[in-house]
Amino acid sequence: MFESAEIGHSIDKATYDAAVPELREALLQAQYRLKAQARFPMLILINGIEGAGKGETIKLLNEWMDPRLIRVDSFYVPSDEELFHPFAWRYWRRLPPKGHTGIFFGNWYSKMLEDRVHGRIKNAELKLATARAQRLERMLCDEGALIFKFWFHLSKAQMKARLDSLKDDPLHSWRISPLDWQQSKTYDKFVRHGEQILRLSSRSFAPWYVIEGVDWRYRSLAVGRVLLEGLQAALDGAEQPASPASQPHSAPLLGNLDRLSLLDSLDLSQKLSKDLYQQQLAEEQARLSRLLRDRRLRKRGVLALFEGHDAAGKGSAIRRVTGALDPRLYRTVQIAAPTEEERAQPWLWRFWRNVPERGKFTIFDRSWYGRVLVERVEGFCTPDEWLRAYSEINDFEEQLVDSDVVLVKFWLSIDQDTQLRRFKEREATPFKRFKITDEDWRNREKWDDYGHAVADMVDRTSTEIAPWTLVEANDKRFARVKVLRTLNEALEAAIAKG
Repeated sequence: MFESAEIGHSIDKATYDAAVPELREALLQAQYRLKAQARFPMLILINGIEGAGKGETIKLLNEWMDPRLIRVDSFYVPSDEELFHPFAWRYWRRLPPKGHTGIFFGNWYSKMLEDRVHGRIKNAELKLATARAQRLERMLCDEGALIFKFWFHLSKAQMKARLDSLKDDPLHSWRISPLDWQQSKTYDKFVRHGEQILRLSSRSFAPWYVIEGVDWRYRSLAVGRVLLEGLQAALDGAEQPASPASQPHSAPLLGNLDRLSLLDSLDLSQKLSKDLYQQQLAEEQARLSRLLRDRRLRKRGVLALFEGHDAAGKGSAIRRVTGALDPRLYRTVQIAAPTEEERAQPWLWRFWRNVPERGKFTIFDRSWYGRVLVERVEGFCTPDEWLRAYSEINDFEEQLVDSDVVLVKFWLSIDQDTQLRRFKEREATPFKRFKITDEDWRNREKWDDYGHAVADMVDRTSTEIAPWTLVEANDKRFARVKVLRTLNEALEAAIAKG
């Protein structure tokens, strides 16, 4: 794959000077079209051999284009904040919004390649990491992102010649970094494993471009032309009327028709007497307080999410969870309709940015499951989008659990009669009136549609590592205690694993 990049193409000064003005103008025009359309972001990943012109080329692009619409990020050394969050958090929080360009140095490929070169991971782990990167890129592209992946290459002889020419030059020796010397010693491994990564991860939706780095004029024009051609094609495509897509299969899975009555099968008659409730509530709250202060949980984040029918008691259950906790130990994230900023990003972005760091507890009052519940039922996203979301959610949750986040998911379920009674109580109680809206009443008309959506959600996202807990919530006392007990059991299991 790299052999052709070692030929050593070069461009003379006259040819370069003649080509640059037209290329700069076209790139700038495309960049402003991208901003005006605001339909997708452009993400550029920079990898390759040290000294092959990565930084110089990106610096030049910032000169050719409007730097106000470009953000350059380097991920080589994680910050203290990033060290305490799941691995992918650092990338998600810096994704460019629609209409803008992000350039990532030291991205997810850099980390896996460095780990493989230095023997910190084996080949099988490298393949798993590459597959995970592919899933991330596939999701970003499905959300509309335009991704370019560049590998800047020098042959071993070219790299050695560069180091030899600079090391004794007092004016330019500063350009040699410790990483240059280190890579000169591991060049063969770096190239071998780098080629493997490129081979495994170059796909039509996010291909790799290998750029010869020995001649700065050639590499500058090569990168500029690749970006221009790809960006213009994407912009033209975004302006075309959408072709009628075939309707995805949106019926429930046929493997288990019983799940159509999943919620009806719950025993909603379960209750707790007031005295027993007060006793068990105090016991479970004290237990939760002790567990969250356990030193062994400091290396883990804890995330509890709450979904359920309207008026099922999610808020009151959350208040019982937090009732005995130090406010410094937890944070509650309430999910509503996305803001303008959030709509300019992939749909999981607003959830990634709120995942807990190690030693912290985050509660989501509604969550990413809105995509396969309210957005599905109300038509706020296409069938293709919500069907795709199941695998995206499972991958997201797998990454959380792999990063030592304790994930607990609750669905609070009530029957229609109980919901109606609670709705009327809210309307009749002045200080509860804010809890009931016209939308809540409209949702009752789609009770069966929501039931099917919940059944699909549980069937497709209740996994071994992130199972759903269905909570019978006709009796609020029973529901609150079950939530607390389930959360405590999950924390104890995590502590036992070490």
